[in-house]
Order: sequence, then C-alpha cells, then structure tokens
Amino acid sequence: MPTGGGLKWRACVSAPGAPTPRAAVPPGTVVYAVGDIHGRADLLARLLDGIRADAARRTAPRRVLITLGDYVNRGPECRAVIDLLRAPGLDGFEVIHLSGNVEQAMLRYLDGEMAIAINWLEYGGIETAASYGVACPQPRRHDEHSLEAMRWHDGYQDAYGATLPPQPEEIADLETLRQTLTAALPSEHLAFLRGLRTMWREGGYCFVHAGIVPGVPIEAQAERDCMWIRRRFLDSELDHGAVVVHGHSISPEPEVRHNRIGIDTGAYKSGVLTCLVLDGTERSFLQTV
Repeated sequence: MPTGGGLKWRACVSAPGAPTPRAAVPPGTVVYAVGDIHGRADLLARLLDGIRADAARRTAPRRVLITLGDYVNRGPECRAVIDLLRAPGLDGFEVIHLSGNVEQAMLRYLDGEMAIAINWLEYGGIETAASYGVACPQPRRHDEHSLEAMRWHDGYQDAYGATLPPQPEEIADLETLRQTLTAALPSEHLAFLRGLRTMWREGGYCFVHAGIVPGVPIEAQAERDCMWIRRRFLDSELDHGAVVVHGHSISPEPEVRHNRIGIDTGAYKSGVLTCLVLDGTERSFLQTV
C-alpha cells in the first residue's frame, strides 16, 4: 500500500496466541474508522488526506467514514477539529460521527450540570475552552498521572465521570465560565455536538466510543455505557455478537482481540492517530507518524 505524507500502513494483527476477529463489512463497502482525535486537527487533516487517496484506489462503490468520539479536550486545536469534521472534504462518503465521553460531559456542563464541571475541565476541557478563546479561572487540581489513575478506578466508572465535585466557592466561577463558553461556541458547533450518534453497525462490526456491557444484547446497550465503560468491557472474552471497534482506552498499539479492536493510540500526546480500514474481510491500519 502507498505511504508518505507523514502516514504509514500496518497490518491488523492479533496479539500473540489470540484468535483473529471473524467479521466482514457489507459487500461493496469500505469503512474507515478513526480513533480519538482530542484536539489534534493537524493529525486529522493528514489522516483525511490518506483516506481520500486510499479510497481513490479501491473499487468499493460505498465508502463510509466513522469517527469514534473524543474530538475535543487535551489537544490544542479542538475548535479546528470540529470544523474539519463538519466538512471533511470526502466526496461520495457516508460520514457518521459518534459521541465520546468528553463530548457528553461537555454538553452536560453546558446544560448546567455542575457535578460534571471539574471532571470535564480537568480532563482537557481547559484546552477546549481555550480553543474558543475562553480562559479557565480554575487551576488543575491533579497532574496527568493522577488523572490517568482515576480513569481506571472502579468508582470512576460507577459515577460515569462525576467524581470531582466542585467546592461551594468554585460554583460562581464555573457558572461564569459556562455562560462565557456557551456564548463563544458557534451555533453550528453546538448543533454538531448535540447531533452525535452513540453507535453504528456495519456488517459484523459494531462501532462505539468506549465499548459495551458484556452479556447485554447490542440493541439493549445504554448510551452512557457505550461512552464511559472501560475495564468490564476490555477484560471480557465473551462473544458480543459483533466485533466491537472502539476508542476511549489508550494503548501504544492498536489492540486486536477476537471480540474487539481498540484504536485509541493517544494521538494528543503520541502524535499517532489511528484509522482502521475495513474492506470485505480485509483489515488494516492507516496511521499518522
């Protein structure tokens, strides 16, 4: 496969000793699934160029782009990411944008849910606000290492993000910030965020941001689990009824299991944004370098 322009191809290989996923997309369809972007518009633009070039050499008449959520927070170009996603320049593509937990948390905060405010800001909302020209009055309480540890704590999962409640003296500043950010957010960006989907199916694959609850039928999954679940899903060996393609949980390399494929490679700090390419039963990865 061709490379260049700061991109590389790699095979979709299962972990040593692990069975290969058995699934296919519908005939005549090629699917490009993009992992967590987190404010890296530079990487997204590069990846879109690669997707455009790859699609031009394929014979599949139906082309689908699926983005798995977490577009904002952490990286510096959150506003630019949404602009790119709203107009990716992929003529003839079906484009499906899923919601990540950070988009859901952002909307909960904008809608006045103060219990989620500190959580969203600590996990990168400060950078999101800055990309819209809004400065956050609250300093971070935790460093990156502490925040990452909390993400994996069982209590964090049970609370679905609302684990860093604001102190009473912080409420006024957080309300002012909420109003300022709401005013700075273009209406089309807010409409984009509110219009994000939770799940998408293509043949033998199910696409979500975080994962699903093992043992629960795909059609019965709760939205919050699809955006926030972590350990219960990642540790499961159950057959989910489809191969689940997800982001949310960072790994240095794409994770390929018999029941799931994880493609969050920590683009905001690693510079590696991963796209899973599915064509029939063929699987490969296109990544920024």
